[in-house]
Amino acid sequence: MRFRTSRTSRTSRTIRSLVATAALALLPFAVSAQQAPESAVMTASAPGEFVGMVEAQVSLAVKAIDKATRAVVLQNEQGEETVITASDAVKNFDQIKVGDRVVASYTQTLVMKLKKGGGDLRVRIDSSSQQSAKPGDKPAAAVVDDVAFIADVDAVDRKTQMITLRGAKKTVKLKIKDPEQLKLINKGDQIEGVYSEAVAVSVLPAAAK
Repeated sequence: MRFRTSRTSRTSRTIRSLVATAALALLPFAVSAQQAPESAVMTASAPGEFVGMVEAQVSLAVKAIDKATRAVVLQNEQGEETVITASDAVKNFDQIKVGDRVVASYTQTLVMKLKKGGGDLRVRIDSSSQQSAKPGDKPAAAVVDDVAFIADVDAVDRKTQMITLRGAKKTVKLKIKDPEQLKLINKGDQIEGVYSEAVAVSVLPAAAK
C-alpha cells in the first residue's frame, strides 16, 4: 500500500528506512509492511462497524557501546544479547548511554464500516507521516502509514464466519466473530475503512536507582 502523499525528501526516506530496519532487528517477529493479516479477527464496535488490532513491543537494555564503530550491544530480559550498528543517519547517537533502554513498537489497526448495497467505486488513498528526535534528545523515530479504502464484499461464508473483500489492489479475508454482525453483511455490499500501521523506535534513559 504505497502511494505517498507526504513529502519524499531524502530525510523522510532516511527516517523510514531507519525505523523499518531497527524494528525488524528488534521486534521478535517480522510482519510484512503494509499488509493486513489475511485472517485478521474483527470485533464489532457498533452495528455494521468493526475494529481489529495487532500490537507488539520489545524493550532491550543497552549493555555496551562502541562509539568508534557505532555498535550497540542490547540485552533482553532473558539475558540474550544482540548487536546492532547505528548508521550515520541515526541522530544524536552520542546521547545513548549504557543502561538506557531501546524500545521498539509495532501496531496495526483496521477500522471498517458496512455500506449496504454498495455502488461506489473501489478506491484506495494512502498517506504517511514520520517523526525523528530533536537535536540534543536521545535517538527516536516513528513512521505511520494510513490507507483509506472502499472494498467490495465478494463472498460471505457464514459457516466459517469469513468474508472476502476485494479492494482496488488486493483481496483479503477477514473473520467476523459476532454472528449478529455477520448477518448484516451480504455479497454485493461494500466496506469502507482505514488501515493503519505504526512503527516506532526510541531510546529511553536508564531508570533512576
